[in-house]
Amino acid sequence: MNKILTIIGPTASGKTEFSVKLAKKLNAEIIGLDSRQIYQGLAIGTAQPSILEQEGIPHHLINVMSPSTTVSAGSYSALVRKAVLEIQLRSKTPLICGGAGLYYRALKNGIFAGSKTDNKIRKKLEDEYNEIGSKRMLSKLKKYDPEYAKSIHPNNKKRLVRALEILESTGIAPSINFRVQKELSIPKLNLYTIYLEWDRSVLKDRIAKRTKVMLKNGWVKEVEKIIKNYPRKHLHPLDSIGYREIISYLKGELTLDLLEEKIIIKTRQFAKRQIQWFKNEKIDLSINMDNFDIININDIVSKIKKDIY
Repeated sequence: MNKILTIIGPTASGKTEFSVKLAKKLNAEIIGLDSRQIYQGLAIGTAQPSILEQEGIPHHLINVMSPSTTVSAGSYSALVRKAVLEIQLRSKTPLICGGAGLYYRALKNGIFAGSKTDNKIRKKLEDEYNEIGSKRMLSKLKKYDPEYAKSIHPNNKKRLVRALEILESTGIAPSINFRVQKELSIPKLNLYTIYLEWDRSVLKDRIAKRTKVMLKNGWVKEVEKIIKNYPRKHLHPLDSIGYREIISYLKGELTLDLLEEKIIIKTRQFAKRQIQWFKNEKIDLSINMDNFDIININDIVSKIKKDIY
């Protein structure tokens, strides 16, 4: 196989179920491509596949790191490449699966060698973002890198903080760093990308149903446990959708009904951003999941084999 199979799609699009079905047909092992599922103790809120859902298929980069650590796109790319090589050495097929657009792009395009995380600088910038607001932070970036600032929405906290972190830790504008990426990069992977596509209204319903199940299955208690195990420590994963809202609920700032409503709305908004992101990627095979019940998985396998073997 010359290309690495990769399944992408928005949150709640059925990537786990589909990847397991495909893995069974292709003698594959699954590598997670999710910026939150990699962390321990966040199984419910990040929708990590349970042992039952994995159906005996080995999964990698899921539930393996302490939530007190921060994983950059560069670090994640290196972990994925390592898992790919190990799987291939066992004469198995690596199958990457997830919805992290930034990490996907890092795998596909490579990433500059300086893409490392400085936790102290990032924490300082996150505190500054919360204190002075997104517009002033974006103005700060514009002063030193107006080119890159044009590509960042002020409400995209993660990208804005990361850009300023690169600027502060390296002294070089992010746009320049990315421009020389090919010369100083973690090698890119040759990906065969499968995109799972849904009708927007159906996906909205799936998100709502999944949120209700996650809350019913103990998501609030999961957050309480994490906070108890890591007192007085800022955990980057808890900045994720749902966790922020549950923390507000635990502080008495939200009712249970309002908590559920806010998580559903923000998850739907996140899914919309993911869809927009993936529209800019080169997709090798799109699968309409609205009709997945009548899709023959063997036909999909035949198409993949024809394309990449």
